[in-house]
Amino acid sequence: MSVISAREFNRDVSAVKRAATHGPVIITDHGRPSHVLLTFADYQRLTGAGTSLGQAFVLAEEVDFEPVRPRDSLREIDL
Repeated sequence: MSVISAREFNRDVSAVKRAATHGPVIITDHGRPSHVLLTFADYQRLTGAGTSLGQAFVLAEEVDFEPVRPRDSLREIDL
């Protein structure tokens, strides 16, 4: 993993892009990490961005869900 300052990044963007092909490049601002440059393929692998929206919402397993109404909500009204 490479670390480069924002100033160095601005001077030679092409070199930083080439470095990102070998792994993430951390870009620092005033000595503190502020951004990470990745290849698009690495980004897709990490985020699953290559999947469709429908596939993103499919659960790996079934979940049982029974909502519980709080005691103080929607009480019956006595007229």
